Amino acid sequence: MTRRERLLATLRGEPVDRPPVSFYEIGGWKVNPDDPDPFNIYNHPSWRPLLELAENETDIIRMCSPAYSPLPGARIEDFFKTESWTEGGSLYTRTEVRVGGHVLTSLTRRDRDINTIWTLEHLLKTPEDVKLYLQIPDEVFICEPDVANLFAAEHELGDRGIVMIDTADPICLAAGLFSLGDYTVIAFTERNLFHELLEKFARILLPRVEKVAREFPGRLWRICGPEYATEPYLPPELFREYVIRYTGPLVRAIQKYGGFARIHCHGRIKKVLPYIMEMGPDGIDPIEPPPQGDVELSYVRSEYGKDLVLFGNIEVSDIETLPPSEFEKVVIKALKDGTQGEGRGFVLMPTAAPYGRVVSERTLTNYRTMVRLARDFAR
Repeated sequence: MTRRERLLATLRGEPVDRPPVSFYEIGGWKVNPDDPDPFNIYNHPSWRPLLELAENETDIIRMCSPAYSPLPGARIEDFFKTESWTEGGSLYTRTEVRVGGHVLTSLTRRDRDINTIWTLEHLLKTPEDVKLYLQIPDEVFICEPDVANLFAAEHELGDRGIVMIDTADPICLAAGLFSLGDYTVIAFTERNLFHELLEKFARILLPRVEKVAREFPGRLWRICGPEYATEPYLPPELFREYVIRYTGPLVRAIQKYGGFARIHCHGRIKKVLPYIMEMGPDGIDPIEPPPQGDVELSYVRSEYGKDLVLFGNIEVSDIETLPPSEFEKVVIKALKDGTQGEGRGFVLMPTAAPYGRVVSERTLTNYRTMVRLARDFAR
């Protein structure tokens, strides 16, 4: 089978010659190791062998989003002002939102040697801030998607893999506006207000997802955000209120046009798995093992594997820290647990990716182990 054929058969629940293996963000995001930008960690020479391994030997699931254009006359500049500057080797970005005679602010920092963005100040801090944010017209946030770049990415990939459309859900957009502490307090104590925020983002997201699903049908999607309604942040019963009600329609919109909806949910998922199943998704990732998660891959396979394609469940910390002989045992266990008994499909995949500038030899060796063991695996 080609890499593309293997992935599509897995999504459809059809037999495959072996389980696909994906490095998630590595090979998932299209990066340029030749870009000299000082904030591009991938231009360090230690990254090149790993990037080439992902492109040449894994079953690529390329994460893409459509191009978006704001609505004509959206007046974004009337509400949002952003400025960026470099200081002490870091890139800072301040966002100001002017609404209702008040100014809301956020501040982020990006460091040269770490591929992540640290939020130093979150935009929303109090219920009053939420009420101000809700005054911003929906039209300011609504964007018109253009799927031409998705077709181009798929053409460029050819038989090496598939394109996966990436989207946030309403709780992802809402929770990300707060610090985790403020988010959990407001989501728990100001439920009506938090529903208003979720409803706002649902009005913005659902038409966008439906349009992309209609114009680029039959593809895999990743929906990010449900983990914000898992323990220890919120009790499982709020998952129904904050996820099923608003994320479920996204799942159905994707499937309406033959697409496959994959729920991205880190952490402790055991108690919310029944709620996730109510939405009827096609897959789930990354199914973190204990102690980061609270459920074994074998359990998810036996209880839900007939309906879900399982993506996981190799902890990235194991890739970076375990001796190769120990890591090999972890991969073999995941391959066995993810394919035991009857099931729709399994993709061997890490929970995340390294985000430092330098890739160690141990890390590279362990990624090579994933490819080798998946390639040679026979049930």
